[in-house]
Amino acid sequence: MKAIRKILRKLRADRRGATAIEYGLIAALIAIAMMGGLSKLGGGSNGMWGNLSETMNAKM
Repeated sequence: MKAIRKILRKLRADRRGATAIEYGLIAALIAIAMMGGLSKLGGGSNGMWGNLSETMNAKM
């Protein structure tokens, strides 16, 4: 019984897992923000490249 209590105390004092989870959540939030920003940017640049393509085709 004492061995189990000793192991549980060690696990409770260990904070490495909590830190890893926090870093994982931060990375996930950054990825979500990047996907949102890139999707908004993608629509604008698609129109720009379409106009450029039409102009090049008209000149040739």
